[in-house]
Amino acid sequence: MAASGASLFLSNLSPAFRRDSTSSSLGNLKSTRISTSSWRLAVSTEQTPSTSTRSDFSERRRLDMGKDELEAVASAAATSEDPAVERRSFKEYFERSKELIIRSDGGPPRWFTPLECGSPLANSPLLLFLPGVIGVGLGLINHHHRLGKIFEMWCLHIPAKDRTPFTDLAKLVERTIRSENHRSPNRPIYLVGESFGGCLALAVAACTPDIDLVLILANPASSFSRSQLQPLIPLLDIMPDQLNVSLPNMLRLMTGDPLRMAMDSLLERFPLQQTVGELSQDLVSISSYLSVLSDVLPRETLRWKLQMLKSASAVSNSRLHAVKAQTLILSSGRDQLLPSQEEGERLCRALPKCEIRKFSDRGHFLFLEDGIDLVTIIKGAGFYRRGKYIDYVSDYMPPTPTEFGKLYDENRWINAATSPVMLSTLEDGKIVRGLAGIPSAGPVLLVGYHMLLGLELVPLITNIYRERNILLRGIAHPMTFMKNKQGKLPDLSLYDTFRIMGAVPVSGTNFYKLLSSKSHVLLYPGGMREALHRKGEEYKLIWPEQSEFVRMAIRFGAKIIPFGTVGEDDIGKVVFDYDDLMKIPYFKGEIEELTNEAVKLRTDANGDVANQDVHLPGVLPKFPGRFYFYFGKPIETEGRKLELKDRDKSHELYLQVKSEVQKCIAYLKEKRENDPYRNLIPRLIYQTIHGFTAEVPTFEL
Repeated sequence: MAASGASLFLSNLSPAFRRDSTSSSLGNLKSTRISTSSWRLAVSTEQTPSTSTRSDFSERRRLDMGKDELEAVASAAATSEDPAVERRSFKEYFERSKELIIRSDGGPPRWFTPLECGSPLANSPLLLFLPGVIGVGLGLINHHHRLGKIFEMWCLHIPAKDRTPFTDLAKLVERTIRSENHRSPNRPIYLVGESFGGCLALAVAACTPDIDLVLILANPASSFSRSQLQPLIPLLDIMPDQLNVSLPNMLRLMTGDPLRMAMDSLLERFPLQQTVGELSQDLVSISSYLSVLSDVLPRETLRWKLQMLKSASAVSNSRLHAVKAQTLILSSGRDQLLPSQEEGERLCRALPKCEIRKFSDRGHFLFLEDGIDLVTIIKGAGFYRRGKYIDYVSDYMPPTPTEFGKLYDENRWINAATSPVMLSTLEDGKIVRGLAGIPSAGPVLLVGYHMLLGLELVPLITNIYRERNILLRGIAHPMTFMKNKQGKLPDLSLYDTFRIMGAVPVSGTNFYKLLSSKSHVLLYPGGMREALHRKGEEYKLIWPEQSEFVRMAIRFGAKIIPFGTVGEDDIGKVVFDYDDLMKIPYFKGEIEELTNEAVKLRTDANGDVANQDVHLPGVLPKFPGRFYFYFGKPIETEGRKLELKDRDKSHELYLQVKSEVQKCIAYLKEKRENDPYRNLIPRLIYQTIHGFTAEVPTFEL
């Protein structure tokens, strides 16, 4: 099997109140209907459905998942669109929170599910949202609709006057987890913790190592002892009663996040006149909300909340050694309440299965900020799964138009600089400009040459998706998904774009599942060795001797499309390659260290392709030229199953595919000599005259 993962050096690219079924020191949680006029709560006093009413989601079923169920996953991703439309204003968030605080009947903590979450996919995992120290439980208000499509979602509400100790809150969450795990033992349970809720998630995970948990922690308050909030506790004891030292006033002094978020959000989305009106409404709402908080969170409550934070931080830190759950840390660089980025890095080092995503220009209230989409973050990190292990086919959700638009805009410069020419071959053998020759129906296997550093990936995948609405599922090197150990390899967040666009780690199982689901699969037999080639090896196919993919393609009757890519030699020149680096002791040591961190492939292969050492060649940039793609005539494999049994026949087909790729490359190298717009300056002149969205001409076909 081959991998298309040598682009490692590319940059980016319900509320329902539920009674707890287990007795405890908190007693049974009584469900109480909260009457609200401006928003909806699903209120239920019924017990959770029994095990018999839930589907048993076995790994065998996941392997044999049918096309209808895969389409249901894609449909859920599509219907959760459009995130930009779903965004709630700060006015609505504050109004909902204020109403819930005022109308709450007190009582113990409880779970609720926003009705806007809707009905999730079958066998969707359970997501428990653990809020910040205020405890309203609406911190994911901007994400309810999308999350509700792929999770069964419960939010924890802690009434303002509740005095349940932190340890009892942890027991409440633990009981809920154990109860739900008993009902559906094959599905994971997600704990999304914000600030204080992050400490709660860590404490609970430490007590439930036997349960499949996934933690998503946004600016966890486990760093409370090093925060600006810690000194407030002794100050509250010595300040005179006449001073207004409520939590809202403290927040006014210590952070401008609510005002900054309102300003940033509106300025990005609306014209000035509309911005002024919307901002005025939001500021009135913020002021009103803070006024209400001042009434319901007086000094005594503030002291309790801060003591809760202190207790939560101490307990969660004391239990870190016992946390075994898969964890994703989301840390903000402009958090004025907690040292979140430093804490995120500390937790990432302390927890065994932890990844981190950094948001350098974001504040403490991450989930309320415009442009933050939790579903997209989960998809990009590869953290969504409906079983014990992630299934890269059945658990995958295609990018929404908004997600793809954002990714395309972030990488627009690559397309602008290289102005890619796309050629394809129709069934009658005619070569046309565009991608009409690529079949719409799968399974289709695109096999081609891997450019230096995988530079062709962005233009290739984005243009096929834009022009034909075909999503290429790339077979990628495992190093884009996992590391053997932490070290000097690029951070996994660098590859979030690839995961959102459907890349899967190379394996026979994933290849089988993709073809069986009639996908369009992108395969580079040369893999890393071809993309990290030596000096003078431009456009040389470095493929394994044995036929790795042909028999699988024949098994599913997949159409094989050989293709060539040309243009890397117009972008840069390798001046310091692997052989040069290995002669220098320092670089040799670096290469060995990097290679040991990465998952090894082709350990039993022979020849050049067996060299999978990870390194970064020295490349001398050139004034940008142009990229050319040529997709040859599809090779039919339907009805050739006899060749599946004959290795010699399979190998003949393998050599035919290789030969066709070489012909595609040779055709492009010859034809580009006649392209008057091969260099950047003529293209810029043309677009200046005809508009920068105009398609730049190329050579005659």
